Amino acid sequence: MNRDPPSPHQLTPNMKNTALFPGSFDPFTIGHEEIVTRALRLFDKIIIAVGANAGKRELLDITTRVTLIREVFRDEPRVDVSPYTGLTVDYCTLVGASFLIRGLRTAADFEYERAMGQTNRALNPRVETIFLLTSPHHAFISSSIVRDILLNGGDASPFLPSRLTRADLGLPPFKGEER
Repeated sequence: MNRDPPSPHQLTPNMKNTALFPGSFDPFTIGHEEIVTRALRLFDKIIIAVGANAGKRELLDITTRVTLIREVFRDEPRVDVSPYTGLTVDYCTLVGASFLIRGLRTAADFEYERAMGQTNRALNPRVETIFLLTSPHHAFISSSIVRDILLNGGDASPFLPSRLTRADLGLPPFKGEER
């Protein structure tokens, strides 16, 4: 019995073409939202997998991040959001995802993501990494920058999905905002 997942050209209308969009998403930005929205044109289902990054200073715990991202996509039944730990390719197998989605903002992102994609392919050749270029007007936005703005009392609302506010993030109003 062949247990390999079908290739994309072998998918039938009743089979799910599922992709995983992994990241720490601390916080989830309009750049992330755009990548998911655009990827929905390519995939039947997208699972946003929220993980921890030990190398980053956390703004929000994983449970809060999952809850907030679910709110962003509450009207999109083809998007699931879940926390995960361990190797991303192992989680792909667990949830039945044959594709990894990665957004690219810069050449430096490409070099890092290329190495990760090749490593993931070596670990599990049935999982393909798909790169989507970020729109130029979102290319400068990163979770790290947005997190710094938020932690220092600034207004990061132009960089957050419209459904998210500082209050949703559990933060006080930014400096100069009316209380």
